[in-house]
Amino acid sequence: MQGFLSAERQGAVLRSLRSDEGTLSRDYLAAARDVLRELVAMPDLIQRLPLERKPGCYARNLLAGDENVSIWAIVWGEGSATSIHDHHCSCCFGVVSGVVTETWYRAIDASRAVPTEEQQRQPGYVACMLPSGPNIHRMRNFGPGEAISIHIYGFDHEAHASSIETEYTAVGG
Repeated sequence: MQGFLSAERQGAVLRSLRSDEGTLSRDYLAAARDVLRELVAMPDLIQRLPLERKPGCYARNLLAGDENVSIWAIVWGEGSATSIHDHHCSCCFGVVSGVVTETWYRAIDASRAVPTEEQQRQPGYVACMLPSGPNIHRMRNFGPGEAISIHIYGFDHEAHASSIETEYTAVGG
């Protein structure tokens, strides 16, 4: 992971995420939680990585990946936000620094959703979900300053551009 983990350690992390049932199992989610807990517990090391930053936007930085899993550091510029979306794969994330606000939504049709819950995710927070959904959410950094999170997705970063399956437009709220 770009000067953070040796190639050997990257391989060990990716191997620890393997499960006989693939990335759609409870065993996989437990392993992903363990990896995330380890990574978010080292904010000084993560913050020193040469991560791309985009003021006012978020920047995805691939840390490691193989044909089953991809691990990303996302640097959230102040004011940045994802679209309202659902995932085609398992999605796990942990907050390293700053605060990321996660808003959950309920679909009202194939392209529109209403907000149902909003939580501020603080450093050390870790969550995992299977694509058994719908798991529709949006992540934002209201600031002040940047935030960094680590995301583990159950997809091959060379086969898919992102983990997003469906994007929605907010209605109400």
